[in-house]
Amino acid sequence: MCVRRKLPWRLGAALLAAGALLWLAWGFWSSAHSPVSRCWEIGMPGLTEPVRLAVLADLHESLGKADRQKLVALVEEAAPDLILLDGDMLNSDSADASDVCTLTELLSEIAPVYCALGNHEIAYLEAGTSPLLEELEQAGATVLEQSYVDLDLGGGIRLGGLYEYAFAQDDFNTCDPDRMDPAVYGFLQDFQATDRCKILLCHRPDSFVFGEAARTWDVDLVISGHLHGGQAVLPLLGGVYGGDQGWFPRYVHGVYEKEGVTIAVTSGLGTQPERLPRFRNPPEVMVLDLVPQG
Repeated sequence: MCVRRKLPWRLGAALLAAGALLWLAWGFWSSAHSPVSRCWEIGMPGLTEPVRLAVLADLHESLGKADRQKLVALVEEAAPDLILLDGDMLNSDSADASDVCTLTELLSEIAPVYCALGNHEIAYLEAGTSPLLEELEQAGATVLEQSYVDLDLGGGIRLGGLYEYAFAQDDFNTCDPDRMDPAVYGFLQDFQATDRCKILLCHRPDSFVFGEAARTWDVDLVISGHLHGGQAVLPLLGGVYGGDQGWFPRYVHGVYEKEGVTIAVTSGLGTQPERLPRFRNPPEVMVLDLVPQG
């Protein structure tokens, strides 16, 4: 007669603990060294032909040389029409801009590169460490900050960049010209005055998530990063923390509609050194396939 032996509870507990540790280790390792590309298709007014965008943000100098090669290979494989660097590609206390400039040079061999500024670029510039804007331009990028370019891709695109909030930073969060920064208000008025497809790089999605911006400004697509996909991604619950959006935020990773504006938020590539490491949140190349609407 065959007698079944029960697995000793201590051995069972040890196997469960080992499995949990391996799951945790893989969640942390892959979130630092295993970049992926994810693709979304978005219908866009004003387009007559498809356009593919590759979006990278929040590098924070966190990828080594080998991981950078993987990242460039992913972008090359996506074959984008434009490559968009959407802020925080270095750290405010970076010794220099060599890392992001080297990456920009490699990416510019694939497709035209356009850069927007994040809070770390702003702080880096304020510190006066190096002439970052000039260095990015020399590396092959076009920097967009309260500025835009008109491109013939897809039948006509207006691509702009804005770091500041698209509403007044007071207790009312309105788009009242008497309350907003005159330069920001003037830029947005000028930016929206076109029949082209209007795409705005805003490092912080909060610029259109909060306040009256989404219902006020005639922008077709806002592209953001900043929140690192919630930093840690938990099963069923998603990203854990989203800055001003708080715990388990809504607008943290993916494509959303808010009051007539499409908002695409990439989970980005890395994290700043003083924060907790990413978990179950691999470095991401966000690929946006823009197709004519209707």
